[in-house]
Amino acid sequence: MPAKMKRLAVVLGILQCFVAVMAVPAGLSLILEPDGSGIGLPIEILQTSPFHDYLIPGLFLFVFNGMFQVIGAVASFRKSKHTGMLGLGLGVILLLWILIQVYFTGLVHFLQPLFFLIAIIEIMLGRRLHSIEASR
Repeated sequence: MPAKMKRLAVVLGILQCFVAVMAVPAGLSLILEPDGSGIGLPIEILQTSPFHDYLIPGLFLFVFNGMFQVIGAVASFRKSKHTGMLGLGLGVILLLWILIQVYFTGLVHFLQPLFFLIAIIEIMLGRRLHSIEASR
């Protein structure tokens, strides 16, 4: 694996770890306390959403933006041949998560734009790594 590709994979892995470290405990808290009280999230935010509590969003957050990002990070640090596709896919999932969240709840926290930016970077890194992988 070329040195540039290794650096890109490590950066992607670090971003994926960051997303996972934020998503796993938050998702778990929302699953265990679906009223949002565990992380101080008012239930009123969901008034304009299809959800009555945070159970389903918590499950999605825990699984897709938490555990799947852990899998992506492991692949990135191991420089797996699937690193690029995983990064691209996980970036798209994160991007959609933020867009749907903002659509239904509005912009309510500074982390939303931060994770939007991280999603864009994940997509870009995943796409670049995938194109390098595909040309090899």
